[in-house]
Amino acid sequence: MRIIPAIDIISGKCVRLTQGDYTQKKVYSNDPLEVAKKFEQAGIEQLHIVDLEGAKASQPVNLQILMDILSNTSLQVDFGGGVKSNESIDRVISTGVHQITAGSIAVNDKDMVKNWIQLFGSEKIILGADVRNEKIAINGWQEDSGVDLFEFLEDYLASGAEYCICTDVSKDGLLQGPSFDLYRRVLEAFPDLKLIASGGVSGINDLEELRTLGVYGTIVGKAYYEGRISFEEMASFNN
Repeated sequence: MRIIPAIDIISGKCVRLTQGDYTQKKVYSNDPLEVAKKFEQAGIEQLHIVDLEGAKASQPVNLQILMDILSNTSLQVDFGGGVKSNESIDRVISTGVHQITAGSIAVNDKDMVKNWIQLFGSEKIILGADVRNEKIAINGWQEDSGVDLFEFLEDYLASGAEYCICTDVSKDGLLQGPSFDLYRRVLEAFPDLKLIASGGVSGINDLEELRTLGVYGTIVGKAYYEGRISFEEMASFNN
C-alpha cells in the first residue's frame, strides 16, 4: 500500500479543512515546498496536492507552488483543484506532474474526462469521488450531485479508468477513522480498481487495517499534521 501525504493549499500556505468547510481552516505551514522536502527526506515517494482556491475558482490558482515542488523534489505528485477544462488540464500537464485528479468535472462532464483518459492515458487521470451517504458531493463538497458512487465507478471503469481517490466527507479531518466498510464494498464490487482511501485516518492502526483491506493507497493529512503519525511510520509502508 502506498502512503500519500496531502498538502492542501490556500493563499500559498499548507492548510487543512474539517469536512471541507473553508471556515474551519487551520494553517500548518507557510512553506509547502519545505513540507514536501521533509516528506521526500523521510522516504515518501508520492504526494497529493489540492489547490483549494483552484477548486473554488474552477481553475488552478497555485500552479507555481506545484512547479516549485516538482522542480525541487523527486516526488511523484498528483494534483487536483480547479482542473475543469481542456485548457486547465493542458496547463497542469505542462508542469510535468505525475497524475491529475478529476473531481467535480468527472461528474459534471463525463465525456470530457473520458476523453482525457483516452488522450493522456489511464495512468495519468485519477477520479476524485467525494461522497456523502454514497452520493458524490461536488464543488468543494458543497453540493450533492445525486450521483451514486457505485454507478459512477462502473461507468468510468468501463471507459478505461483505473484510479480513484474516494473520500468520505463525513470522516474527513475528524481523526475518527476511515470508512472501512465503504472501501470494502467498493473493492468487492470492483476488484481491479486502484482505490486510494482518503479521510479520517487517525493513526497507524487505521493504515494497517486499510492495507489489510487491499486498498492501493491511502492519503494521510491531518493525522500527520497533528502528530498522530510520524514520517517514519508513513515511510515504512512503502518498503
